[in-house]
Amino acid sequence: MTTADKTLERMRNNPRDWRIDDLLSVAKRYRIEVRNNGGSHHVFSARGIVESLCVPAHRPIKPVYVKNLISMIDAIKENTP
Repeated sequence: MTTADKTLERMRNNPRDWRIDDLLSVAKRYRIEVRNNGGSHHVFSARGIVESLCVPAHRPIKPVYVKNLISMIDAIKENTP
């Protein structure tokens, strides 16, 4: 189990008090594309997933954004053979 996998499990158990760096490392592990054009938001998108996720990079990240990222990762796992 990689560090990103362990971080994802901890996010599932407690979606509070995460930093944007934590979300970026988990996204990288699951090949989620992240866009940030110098602003205060990061946009997470993945191939095969219709909706993208826009997360403000303010600390701490609100639990709703963490839960949405987890849902996106679950959808990626379902679509991967």
